[in-house]
Amino acid sequence: MNPDRLTIVGIDCATDPRSVGLALGVLDAGQLHISHAELGSSSPEIATCIAQWLPPSTPALIALDAPLGWPEPLGRTLATHQAGDPVTREANLLFRQATDRYIKAQTGKQPLDVCADSIARTAVAALTLLDRTRAAPGQAIPLAWSPDVTTLSAIEVYPVGTLTAHGLPS
Repeated sequence: MNPDRLTIVGIDCATDPRSVGLALGVLDAGQLHISHAELGSSSPEIATCIAQWLPPSTPALIALDAPLGWPEPLGRTLATHQAGDPVTREANLLFRQATDRYIKAQTGKQPLDVCADSIARTAVAALTLLDRTRAAPGQAIPLAWSPDVTTLSAIEVYPVGTLTAHGLPS
């Protein structure tokens, strides 16, 4: 990430808004400073809180601990599948994202399959929250596809994988 100063909003996603964890930090000259950490609630809406934390016109990153998409082979397979027909693709290829396989190869930690019941529901809740957050300030929040964050962006994170990669306990 190129900017000298980057606001980061960390979100531990959950299906129940009261169980959503929020943290606000600023990465400044390589040091992360956390200024707020709290549990979500339905009032005020979590998206409004997040929007208030985002500084105008400066780089910021919304880091969501939830899948933000489904594996492409799953979409292709389901688009043509008929009830009662066999599914001929290997389950791990259908239910695990390419990033899940990469994290496993790099850290030895296996993220939850995006299509597992609880994580799929959390993914839907996270995507809904991201959409509401976009609406609150009325601005686009694209996914960050490179480490060069120069605008407001969002990413999917896997904290246990990050801790493991840095040799820290989870």
